Amino acid sequence: MIGPQERWYRHVRRKHARSAHHLPTRAYACHACAAPWPCRHARLALLTSFRGDRVGLMVYLGAHLARALEELPDTHAALIAGQILYWLPRRR
Repeated sequence: MIGPQERWYRHVRRKHARSAHHLPTRAYACHACAAPWPCRHARLALLTSFRGDRVGLMVYLGAHLARALEELPDTHAALIAGQILYWLPRRR
């Protein structure tokens, strides 16, 4: 018997497999919905794929932050960091 949390993760994985891939473009907008990346769909997909591995998720997002800083030199670094990193839930 699986618990409600595992059932939720399975549901999200199935739903994500059917939906469009929400990957960043060179301007760090979502490829599927044109919202600033990570959009809400990409955030949910990232949280489910890194499930419990907060350090791994931060390293992944840090790599995207470094790439975004190179791709968008005219945008203030704090705005880019806010877009890519600050959505992540804080530890309690």
